[in-house]
Amino acid sequence: MPSKISTHHFATALKNPDIRFWIGSVGFFTLGSRALAVVIGFQIYRITHSALCLGWLGLVEAIPALSLVLIGGYVADHFSRRKILLITRASSCICALALASLSAQSYAHSLIGLYAVVFAAGIARGFADPANSAFEAQIVPKTITVNGASWIASVWVGCSVVGPAIIGFVFDAWGAYGSYILITAFFILSWFFTLAIGPKPQIMPQQKEPILKSITSGWRFVLSQQPLWGAMTLDLIAVLFGGVIALLPIYASDILHVGAKGLGLLNAATSVGALATMLYATKHPPIAKAGRNLLFTVAGFGVSILIFGFSKNFLLSLFALALSGVFDGISMVIRRSMVRLLSPDDMRGRISAVSWIFICSSNELGAFESGMMAAWIGAIPCVAVGGVITLAVVGLTASIAPQLRKLRFDPHTMERVYLP
Repeated sequence: MPSKISTHHFATALKNPDIRFWIGSVGFFTLGSRALAVVIGFQIYRITHSALCLGWLGLVEAIPALSLVLIGGYVADHFSRRKILLITRASSCICALALASLSAQSYAHSLIGLYAVVFAAGIARGFADPANSAFEAQIVPKTITVNGASWIASVWVGCSVVGPAIIGFVFDAWGAYGSYILITAFFILSWFFTLAIGPKPQIMPQQKEPILKSITSGWRFVLSQQPLWGAMTLDLIAVLFGGVIALLPIYASDILHVGAKGLGLLNAATSVGALATMLYATKHPPIAKAGRNLLFTVAGFGVSILIFGFSKNFLLSLFALALSGVFDGISMVIRRSMVRLLSPDDMRGRISAVSWIFICSSNELGAFESGMMAAWIGAIPCVAVGGVITLAVVGLTASIAPQLRKLRFDPHTMERVYLP
């Protein structure tokens, strides 16, 4: 679990003004995007009452994002990442306004339009995600990587708590239209915080390669590093089968009977646990024994998902989701730090693109998988199967990826420690 070693004051990263602006950008964008996921999921389930339609929602965003993310990684390494983020943040504002416009119409006529806007948002995400991770590495100095990553992740998680928690109440009071207007305001604030960060020096690839070869170089590098592909695969399988976010509208409506307000709290519960562990990580980074800690936390995630799957008590369900967040928070800090510390500067965009393929696959395709399986065998058996698969994959990864299991970093220098 987290190391007891502390090498920086807990607020070291916050002394840097650009990191503070970046935290503001990440925070407001997270408020908007997490709130949007709750609203559109609940809106579509209210229209259709179909688990399969919730699954399609994840797939509609994943198709363009996965199709374009490798190109997005290439673009992030060859063009200004700051400009890419300003353009994609502006696209998010437009998409939120489009959703508000559609929601002002009859539900029966807006369903196809809702999916179309989500598809457009997926296109923007294909370029935004690689640039986002790579630009963060330009802002945060290497020596405070874990402290900076912990603060940024903490704000991300904190806003993941606040966004879903408040949007359920906003939805009940103002409906989908008012919710999307508030989400648009969050995206606009994120754009201005991104603009406040000055242009940063960016190392461009020295050698001009054919575009296809350059795009695939990120994959070649990741596959040559067992800790990277091991950690990415572990996260992919755990979230693909163990993730429950897409099914929360079903639990809120049909199993726990808590409505939109309860749905917001269920979405926020995971982030509450993650926030506590990430704030702890700003002072006690879990990086000294990174590989071992990652395996333990993913196993803990699987156990907590099993508890949630069988719970029919709202408070127990909240506790189980919060517990899953505790483990996921440690895992997130470790994975973000690993990608940063093991990636060459001039390949960060392409390596981040590969990482985001795993993340996008696990989240959006996981939502589709959850919807399909829940429609086939029911929501509770679906979640139970996912928890069992997660535990099995942890054991398999530990046996076939010894370099990941033994991965360590010196918390003073952030350099990899090679064990004899």
